[in-house]
Amino acid sequence: MTTAIDPGAVPPRLAGMAGPAFPASPGEFITVLAHYHRAEIARMAGWRDRIDRTTNWAITVVAGMLSVSLSTPTAHQGVLLFAMVLVLLLLRIEARRYRFFDVYRARVRRLERNYYAQIFAPTDQQEEGWTRALGEDLRRPIFLITVQDAMARRLRRNYGWMFLILLLAWVIKITSAKLQPGAGMAEFAFSVPDTIENAALGPLPGWSVLAAVLAFYLWLLYATLRPYARSGELAHGNVHV
Repeated sequence: MTTAIDPGAVPPRLAGMAGPAFPASPGEFITVLAHYHRAEIARMAGWRDRIDRTTNWAITVVAGMLSVSLSTPTAHQGVLLFAMVLVLLLLRIEARRYRFFDVYRARVRRLERNYYAQIFAPTDQQEEGWTRALGEDLRRPIFLITVQDAMARRLRRNYGWMFLILLLAWVIKITSAKLQPGAGMAEFAFSVPDTIENAALGPLPGWSVLAAVLAFYLWLLYATLRPYARSGELAHGNVHV
């Protein structure tokens, strides 16, 4: 059943107004296009700023945990393991933000590639049906990349190096006698059993912690180097975040 609208409830200044007007001339169309481009740029820049903030949080976590764990022998090596978990969580958050950023970047680049580039340097190579594709994306936005691809891109850009630094710091922590409680004069552990014992975490034996860290970093290596199709914006140029 359709509910009738009380005319008295409509403000006088809105009474009699028609729906939104569409561009009636080329000049009006260009004005709409320019404002739309600027709006998409703003949304893209907003999500780009969110990505940078997450990266900054991850860098801060890495720096803080390294300072805590390596500054004194009484600091437990579990601090670095906890840092790995936190950075993984931030990577997951950043991958989600990157997927939103990629949607708005694709819109901006499609408009620039097929309209503005044609103004400055006209060519016969133009994406067929790009206006319809842009309109359908505005009607029903969808993500263009998977979470796995987004994580792979961020690992290749920034997070892979952070995880590598944490791994090196953790190895130094469990192999250096000077960084263990009751520090001695030796720089490194005298034997493999000493290293395994230093890797123990609460009730977990050292060998299980070593196996878990190894499995985690093998998964990170696979996630970083896994091949994926250079589709979307990756197929155009090499200036990509």
